[in-house]
This record gives sequence, C-alpha cells and structure tokens, in this order.
Amino acid sequence: MVTWKREMQPSIRRKQNSVLHAATFMSSRSAGSVEMEEVLLNPRFHLDLWLAFTLQNWILDVGRPVVTLVLPADWTPLNRPGAAEYLHILYNITAPLILLKMLERSPRTLPRTAVRLGVITVVMGTSLHLAADSITRRLMLIGYQLHLSVRDNPVMKNLKPSSLIDAFELLFYYDDTLGHLMWYVPLFLVLFLFFSGCFSHRKQEEKTPAAAWMLLIPNAAYYWYLITEGQTFILFIFTFFAMMATVMHKRRRGMVPDGNGLLTLYSPSCLVGSFSAALVLVAVWVAWLWSDGVLRKKHPGLIYVPQPRTVYTLYLQQNNHT
Repeated sequence: MVTWKREMQPSIRRKQNSVLHAATFMSSRSAGSVEMEEVLLNPRFHLDLWLAFTLQNWILDVGRPVVTLVLPADWTPLNRPGAAEYLHILYNITAPLILLKMLERSPRTLPRTAVRLGVITVVMGTSLHLAADSITRRLMLIGYQLHLSVRDNPVMKNLKPSSLIDAFELLFYYDDTLGHLMWYVPLFLVLFLFFSGCFSHRKQEEKTPAAAWMLLIPNAAYYWYLITEGQTFILFIFTFFAMMATVMHKRRRGMVPDGNGLLTLYSPSCLVGSFSAALVLVAVWVAWLWSDGVLRKKHPGLIYVPQPRTVYTLYLQQNNHT
C-alpha cells in the first residue's frame, strides 16, 4: 500500500502542475485582453516616443549634411571622423533603441530571433552607410560630382590603375543600395507594426491631438527626405498601401485610427497625415524637376525621384562658388 502511494505521487504532482500552468496561462491571457481593451477604450498618444523619433531624425540624420555645409572642410583632419560622422555614430546607437521601443508598444509582436536579426541588420546597414558616406564627402572635396555616375566623373577618369574605379563602384553600391536596404526595410516594417496598434473603437472621437499637429510637418518633411535622398519610394509606397489596407480591415471591425494613427497616416476628415503629406511633397518635388535632363541621366528608369543633395551640388553649390 505504501509503495502504491509512492508511485502515485509523481503523477498527482504532474497533474497539479499542469492545472497550475493552465490557470496561469488563462489568467495571463485574460490580463492581456483586459489590457488591450483598456488601450482601445483609452487610446494614448505616445508623445515621448514621437518626440524622440523626430529629434533623432532631424538632429542626427538630416543634421549631418547641414553640419557639413556649415562647418569648414578643414575644421577636422580629413583622415579622422568629422562632426557629421559623429552625428552618424550617435544615430547608429539611438535608432535601434527607438525602434525597439516602438515594438514594445506594438500589439503585433515578432519572435525574438526576428527582432534581434532586425536590430543587427539596422546597425549593419547604418554602419555601411557611415563608412561609405564619409568617403563620399571627402571625394566631393576634390571635385567628385554626384549628378554623374562613377565612371563618368572626371576625378575617376584620371585614376591609375583604372581598375580602382571598380572599388569605388563597390563603395557606392554599399552606400546607395545595400546599406539603404538594410537600414530602411526594418525601419518601415517597424513603423507598420507600430501603426497596426494605433486604433480605437469607432465610438471614440477621431480627433488629432494638438501635439500631433505640431509634429506633423517635421515628420512629413523627414519622410520626404527618406524618399528622395534615401531613394526609398518603393518601400514607402508599399508601407503606405499596407497601412491603408489595415485601416480598411480595422474599420470593418468597428475601429478607427487614434491620435498616433492620424499622425502617421491620415485623418478621414481632412486627409492630413505625415505619410500622406510626404507623398504630396514628393509629387511636387518630382514635378518641379521633371524636365531636367541631367538628373534624368542620374536617375534613369521608370521611378524618377531626384536626390536633394544631387540637386544642391549640381546647381546651388556651383552658384555659391561663382
């Protein structure tokens, strides 16, 4: 009898543990559903997150070419990092942290392995861009012209041996193609996942917060900068349509964008949002430079979106020197 009781004790303990695990799982699910319901009933505008995102983009990303134009070229030795490079290094640190913070506040969570791979990809992409862009800035000081291809540049035609041109073409491939893809694909994916949680019940009033109106123009201008200078029109337009499809799907379930969603995409009452405004800015930019033959050679193909830095070095910089 004692032996039988001893044999039954492990099975009883296993059953008790399974019941406890089930109860814990159900309580966590119920707690999560209650928390999600509170979010839907009381939507929160993430002002701290949007401020950090906006300040980082304008100071550490857009500020890099501004610093290069303002500070003298000999302010720091050319064989050492300059002020623009230090801003880029800071961006490489802050960008993954802000993207991780966005994922924490998103209802759609990715597997940890995917999140880690995404952070690694962003850091690698921004690091490739840092190294290649630093060399590009120094090439511009000796006469490199951004509106021309690598082989058509007068500086490159004088290189000996001529096989060095292949090395510079590889450098610009890291800068304009591979680095941008590794940088911007995770960025737009995180923005989409974050946007998927920016909804509330239809009975909530669709009203853009005052802070969102203040951040609308800086965010729209930065997205315009990403599309034009970063050459990310395809990524941007796919993200835009994915957000539009999400809005249509959520509306069928009785939900509408909250303040964060209105800032990101648009407001049904006035069609204002950072993504929508950025598309308008890009359309105006392309229409203004549509008939430019020089930029057409720089950006051949179906999608024609000139880069602002190319326009500056082609026209404004030459006028300044004259």
